[in-house]
Amino acid sequence: MNIFKRIFRIGQAEIHSVVEKMEDPIKMTEQGIREMREDLDQSLEAYAKVKALAIRTKNNATKKEEESSEFANKAVLLLQKLQNNELEADKAESLAKEALMLKKQLIAESVELNKQAVVHENSVLELQKNIDVLKFNINKWESELSTLKARVKVSNATKEVNRQMAKIDSNSTISMLERMKEKVEEDEALSQAYGSMALGSKSVTDEIDEALGTHSVDKDLEELKKQLGM
Repeated sequence: MNIFKRIFRIGQAEIHSVVEKMEDPIKMTEQGIREMREDLDQSLEAYAKVKALAIRTKNNATKKEEESSEFANKAVLLLQKLQNNELEADKAESLAKEALMLKKQLIAESVELNKQAVVHENSVLELQKNIDVLKFNINKWESELSTLKARVKVSNATKEVNRQMAKIDSNSTISMLERMKEKVEEDEALSQAYGSMALGSKSVTDEIDEALGTHSVDKDLEELKKQLGM
């Protein structure tokens, strides 16, 4: 069972070229993690079955040992009955031999079962190592996926901002603002020029009176009011 091929496939050097061809790396990574989790479930199921088999085999071996001890005791009891003249010699010895043969057979079966139990226990240890590797890789790639998703969000946000900035420039908004600024400055300068012209303009009469030092009647009236305290 090559259940770890997909795990190491993700970590191979070719992953870079594969990712470049992916339409959606996040979805592909999520699919890879789902496959690894399916492998983990299968591994856990296999682990449980093999471990149960190892336990049953070991229990059967122990049971065979106990049964062999019982037949050994029975052989002793049969010979004791012979000594006590409770059984005929032929029958006692025949039954004792049968008990010893069963004892020998049970011991052999127990030894074989213990060997099988060791094989099963080694398989359990190997499966446990594989499960640990699988769990480690799942956690690793889930962490990588979380980082990838965060990077994609930042990348998309940055791309959107840059797109908006590019759109502003393509619409010549900045250039339009610059032209508006120049127009306002021109209008302000023109307004100042008109103001200066208005303050500096004098009629011909005003210029004549100013040259002769002539005061208007209104000024005389104001001076008279001041003298009268009005």
